[in-house]
This record gives sequence, C-alpha cells and structure tokens, in this order.
Amino acid sequence: MLAGIAVIYIVVGIIFLTGPGTGVYGFFVRFFALFGFTTLSIAAMMTPFSKEISSYFGKPFIKIHHIFAYTGLALITLHPVTNAIQTGDISVFLPVFSSWSGFWIYAGRLALIFLYIGLLAVLIRRKIRPWRILHTMVYLVLFMAFVHGLLIGTDLYNTGMIVIFSILMALVFSSFILKRIKLAGR
Repeated sequence: MLAGIAVIYIVVGIIFLTGPGTGVYGFFVRFFALFGFTTLSIAAMMTPFSKEISSYFGKPFIKIHHIFAYTGLALITLHPVTNAIQTGDISVFLPVFSSWSGFWIYAGRLALIFLYIGLLAVLIRRKIRPWRILHTMVYLVLFMAFVHGLLIGTDLYNTGMIVIFSILMALVFSSFILKRIKLAGR
C-alpha cells in the first residue's frame, strides 16, 4: 500500500519536474495543483478500506485519512492563492457562470468552495444531520478539478500526466462505488 502511494507521488513528481518552466510562481501554482489533487484523491480512495488501513498503519483510520485530507486541502488551497499572487487578480477565487465552457474551464474555483463546504460539514457534523452527504461532495470536487486541469492545466497537456490523473479519477470513483456497496451490505 505504501509502495503504491509512493509510486504515485514519484511518477507525478517526475512528470512535474520535467514539465514546462513557468517561473517561480508558476512552479508553485503547478506543484500545489498536482500534489493537492493527488493527495485528495488518495484520501478519497482510502474510504472503503478503513479497517485495512487501520490495521496496516496501526492507527485509527480517521487519523490517516485526515493526514491526507488536510494536506491535500492545504495544497489545493495554495494553488489559487499562489495564482492570485502571481497574477495580482483575486477573481481566481470567483466561479464563472457566464458560459458552459467558462464554467468548466474554471470549475476549480467552484470546486474549492464545495471542498470547504465538505470540510465544514465534518467540523460541525454533530449539528447537521446530512453531514455525510455534504462531505461526499469531495467526489464532485475531484471531478471538477480534473476537468479544470484537463482544460487549462499546464501539466495535463502531458500524456503521462493525463493517464495518471485519469487512473486516479477512475480509482476515486471506483472507491466511491465500493464504499456504497459496503454500506448497503451492512
């Protein structure tokens, strides 16, 4: 399991480092996007395997899951922050609804808002009943971020990165389905 996770990070890192030179800010914009997406994907893929992960790491599943989730959240948040600093434009935080193509090109903006709604749901889960539904928005967030990256991501013009991120998306959605199957079997 650890080897698989390490391989994902190593391959993403190699492709990232051999990617286009985009200056200091561009380097960090790309880094935060790629590793934030990767880390959030791994956090999402873990959910159907809570018992196995807890047993493997010798720690409660939620601790391991939260390490990946909070790290991914921090990295993916730094992506538009760094972009805003680079461009001097805070509109990078505002969703675009003016056109269908604009919506998807900038879907990462709305995805970030949804991600924070999912986080808020966990933080106040004792106060709101359907917190799991809101927390499940991470799957939509990852899909929106994936499309956003495909449309304007500097590194997702690389075939290797497209393949890796497509596999990550397939695994994320497979884990979503597997989790639902396991819940239905209880």
